[in-house]
Amino acid sequence: MNQKIVLSFDLDFTLINNKQGIINSFNFAKRKFNLPELPERKIEKMIGIPLIEMFRRASDLNSTQLAITFRKYYKEKGIYQSYLLPGIKEKLDELRVKKFTLGIITSKKQEMAERIIKILQISSYFDYILGETEEIKSKTDPKIKNYFDERYLGFKFIVIGDHPTDAKHSLILKCPFIGVLTGFHSSKSLEEVRKNRIVVINSVKDLSIDMIYSLI
Repeated sequence: MNQKIVLSFDLDFTLINNKQGIINSFNFAKRKFNLPELPERKIEKMIGIPLIEMFRRASDLNSTQLAITFRKYYKEKGIYQSYLLPGIKEKLDELRVKKFTLGIITSKKQEMAERIIKILQISSYFDYILGETEEIKSKTDPKIKNYFDERYLGFKFIVIGDHPTDAKHSLILKCPFIGVLTGFHSSKSLEEVRKNRIVVINSVKDLSIDMIYSLI
């Protein structure tokens, strides 16, 4: 039965903490173009949305150029400032033993997300990883649903993440959502997106097999 259940995880602040790498890369790009740095708290609140949109909210300058500069710094330095959140590897072990299909959907560039999970030695747990590509621009892109319809026909899904966009993604997939509070968003902000079929827990390590079955 578990082989027909897909658990689709967000990456940043759901599985990993990459705050310092993102903040350092963001403000490096701002400095590069002689723009004032943003306070950490303001950057934290934007983490989880597409990078171009982050820069649009923070500056009138060409957001594409800022994003290119961010990614160059992040690729060289920021990517190595990530670490797994507590209990993640043990929980992934448990879910794999139970034969769940595991995947990642992230607003990061796909190639960068793939590098991170290799560096953190968790890539072997996941059957797929979907990030930003030329074809897929965000977590709410309809092409993501098409991807699942083609590859996981007949499967049941649960989306797990810390950000309201993860809750919106679960609406597109018409599946339950498990919100986690390891990011920068409150239980209320997650529940405002989903009025039903939602559970909010402190972290992924609190995810239980019984909880999964209760939502399916």
